[in-house]
Amino acid sequence: MMKRRWALLLAAALLAGAFTGCNPEKDGEESSPLPSYSALQVGEDYSDLKAELRILTNRTDLVNTDFARYVQEFQKLYPNVSISYEGMADYASGITARLSDSGWGEVCMVPTGILVSDLGDYFHPLCTVAEIQDTYHFASHRAYDGVVYGIPSTGNVKGVVYNKKVFAQAGYSEEQGNMPKTPDDFLTVLQAIKDKTDAIPLYTNFAAGWTITEWDGYIGAGATGDEEWLNVKMPQSKDPFASRGDGTGPYAVYSVLYEAVLRELTEEAPAATDWEGSKSMFNRGEIGAMVLGSWALPQIQQAGPNREDVACMPFPITQSDGTQCATAGADYCYGVNKDASRDQKLAAMLYIKWLSESSGYAAAQGGVPVRKGQAYPESLAAFAKVRILEDKPAPLELTTLQPDVNRESGLLLGSDITHGQRIVEAAFTGEETLDDILADWNASWNTAVEAYSPAA
Repeated sequence: MMKRRWALLLAAALLAGAFTGCNPEKDGEESSPLPSYSALQVGEDYSDLKAELRILTNRTDLVNTDFARYVQEFQKLYPNVSISYEGMADYASGITARLSDSGWGEVCMVPTGILVSDLGDYFHPLCTVAEIQDTYHFASHRAYDGVVYGIPSTGNVKGVVYNKKVFAQAGYSEEQGNMPKTPDDFLTVLQAIKDKTDAIPLYTNFAAGWTITEWDGYIGAGATGDEEWLNVKMPQSKDPFASRGDGTGPYAVYSVLYEAVLRELTEEAPAATDWEGSKSMFNRGEIGAMVLGSWALPQIQQAGPNREDVACMPFPITQSDGTQCATAGADYCYGVNKDASRDQKLAAMLYIKWLSESSGYAAAQGGVPVRKGQAYPESLAAFAKVRILEDKPAPLELTTLQPDVNRESGLLLGSDITHGQRIVEAAFTGEETLDDILADWNASWNTAVEAYSPAA
């Protein structure tokens, strides 16, 4: 009994150490536990801290502008913390290789290719999810087993980027309170744009391919009102693409794409679309809407002189209780090198906290604020009126279920372009109905569910 009691005490101590960010430090350094990220008070704690930080970032365009300004502002609080940024043009493909060398730097944007179960091999445990989930959006995005290894830099919301001037010419605006909230509403607006303006109502960007896979990202919490739908319930459900009869769910999302093409409310030649060119076309008022997340706002706003005309609205689906929802998720998250020194970790956590809560970075990028309760940027004002949801990750025992079912079905939602392009092609040629297509998808999905789901 005594041996068991000591074993339990040891386990509890180790667990507590992980939650408070206690890692063995480099030889000769103080080994006292580091404070939790959630407990740090920027500007009050460790004001005499000395450290040098090197930060690897994907935003090469901001290294000498916004980031340089952020460093200057932070150093007013911590004058002895030196910070340098290194922009990587090939970030997605190059960062994983860089992380194989423990001397890569002190902070980076956590690559999405690292399994969450492996985050602790590279990054310092910052706090527990429970400590920040009430105050931070996307607290669990880069977490494993309740421990946070990455703090979101900003959030992206799934919506419809629209040209306010074009919509107003067609008779619709936020000021009039008549913006579309259902698929039928949206198709009515698109028809009005076609009838009353010279703009292309909805631009699919078909030729780019990846832009069609964007539609897959809308079938989760925003379409269903259920944060567990995409990663927990859908991979255990038969016929997930069947019509629900109420304008919600995956069927409703894909019906917007199919009907818009069928009714000739999209570009005349889908195979000739041009992603880069579409941004300036949109800015000039030649396009009414594109189904893209808020991440696209800065790119389109900067593509011409009409920045104020470009905004984002929730995808037009309303739940049976009258609630309109939108799915939001984290962009890249800040991670701290587990092999950094104690002072470097402290400095890194303080800087990350300042960036997340005080710098205004999220608003400047047209994103959802990381700290709950902070104001949305004007271009996302419509989202302050809807319920923001996240596609929650599956519990540990079901971590691989959604990827397994998605792969086995052959649909590869979110990555393969062919199933989405099939919808556009079918509506354009009239060779298949949407019901024919989604019945085929259901059959493939059902087979995969039977093969992998524990509930099958």
